[in-house]
Amino acid sequence: MMSRDSDGFPPPTDPGGKTLSVPDTKVISILDAEQIDYRVLPHREPVFTVEAAARQRGVVKEEMVKSILLRDKAGRYVMACVTGVARLDTKAVRSQLPPGWGRLQFASAEEILRVTGFTQGAVAPVGLPEEIPVLFDASIARCRKVNISSGDPMAGLELDTEALIRVSGASLAPIAQEE
Repeated sequence: MMSRDSDGFPPPTDPGGKTLSVPDTKVISILDAEQIDYRVLPHREPVFTVEAAARQRGVVKEEMVKSILLRDKAGRYVMACVTGVARLDTKAVRSQLPPGWGRLQFASAEEILRVTGFTQGAVAPVGLPEEIPVLFDASIARCRKVNISSGDPMAGLELDTEALIRVSGASLAPIAQEE
């Protein structure tokens, strides 16, 4: 793996060999500041689904992390993350939160942008406001490496799972629906 500043690795290129720029995002700035190694996986076009991102990055969906912002009726938010092949169980997420949280629903695109600073489809579990709890499905911890959004729909990031759990401040819990 490499970071944006690593030596000895060629910069990302498109299929024609043209050098692609590394996006300057909050996520990348935090990873750099925390000295966390990552690999930039550029996209040929903006992506907003796990399927499209996995295809353009050349990775398996099982290593993708879907970051889903949920809101309760009191206006509190929680970031819930599952692998690219899993479905989120909102009742399981709620059971992991302190007493008093209400039924959870998916945040709107406008809320996602306002609360996280990311556009829908390019959300990462890194750099969120402190009051937003972050929950990862326990299956994420079994991945050797994971892929997240860079915060820009034109690139993803591959990094070590333990580093992502640490930098996101995530708690692990069984929050994916049973298959």
